[in-house]
Amino acid sequence: VIPRNIDESELGKDVTVEESDKTLSDSLIEVSQEITTNKRKLPSNYVPLWGLTSICGRRKEMEDSVVALPRFLKIPSSMLDDGPHSSSARKDSIAHVFGVYDGHGGCQVANYCQDRLHLVLAEEIGIAKENWLNETEGCNSEEQWMRIFLRCFNKLDNEVGGFPVIASEIPGPPIAPDSVGSTAVVAVVCSTHIIIANCGDSRAVLYRGKVPIPLTIDHKPNSEDECARIEAAGGKVIKWDGYRVSGFLAVSRSIGDRYLRPYVIADPQVMLVRRAREDECLILASDGLWDVMTNQEACELARWRMLMWHKRNGGGDVAGERGNGVDPAAQDAADCLSRLAFQRGSGDNISVVVVDLKSQRKFK
Repeated sequence: VIPRNIDESELGKDVTVEESDKTLSDSLIEVSQEITTNKRKLPSNYVPLWGLTSICGRRKEMEDSVVALPRFLKIPSSMLDDGPHSSSARKDSIAHVFGVYDGHGGCQVANYCQDRLHLVLAEEIGIAKENWLNETEGCNSEEQWMRIFLRCFNKLDNEVGGFPVIASEIPGPPIAPDSVGSTAVVAVVCSTHIIIANCGDSRAVLYRGKVPIPLTIDHKPNSEDECARIEAAGGKVIKWDGYRVSGFLAVSRSIGDRYLRPYVIADPQVMLVRRAREDECLILASDGLWDVMTNQEACELARWRMLMWHKRNGGGDVAGERGNGVDPAAQDAADCLSRLAFQRGSGDNISVVVVDLKSQRKFK
């Protein structure tokens, strides 16, 4: 049946009857505890299926960017779970990278993130890999990934502003004016784990069983923690067409936006999640989707569209070698989500990445 709270008329003419919020957690600690149960073992060379879309919508200019990089790099399995001295320390897991970048004030920073963030991430993972494997004491995997992404996001932020990454370097020209910035939500998907890094109000939601689990917290100026941080730095949150940092920016963290430093920062929130058998899909999207759709609605609709695509096409896979290009079922889900967001009146650019986390789907 069509997912609840969604009208058949909203889905367009390609859907027939026969085919027929959860709010964000204040703390990810409870979520982390909830999703560490029911472990799932997939082949180390597992490749997820995915689809993505990015539309201008009602905006005059397109400022969003998206990226999908299957088989992007290899990381030691020990960096995900077991520690540097485990038997799997020298074994590699293939990592697949997905990202959504929601620009504001211009497209320059979002486009730069699309072209560059994953390369900086690979550099930081390479550095961390050597340190990790040579570590003489035990180290927490989640803390390690927090350090990796913290360095990655801040290095990219410095590059955007034209600031030298190391003191000996000569400053270069900025990538964009100081008033241009972008959110960033990035997912590193492996056979055993998902690592999420988020800066801003783009969002990642995991659909496990029938439960949508938010893996990010929206960085908004009116959230208690963010407001306290901004005020402690000497800034102000002003209510003007919504809550805004210094009356200007509606997000409290971003890459770029140098004119609002130190109130707006590029430090990401990072989460390491173990995969489970019940995992259905992962959705990364800009607020152009989340402003008009709940986590529950988005997850239910994405799963339903993928199932219906396979039902119509006999469960076949026409994407060639698994994961090399967009998967038609996941692409159909991403397209449907963006269309529905537009039909519901979203006034922003709309960017969606849908990752099908099922290694194989069964059809009756």
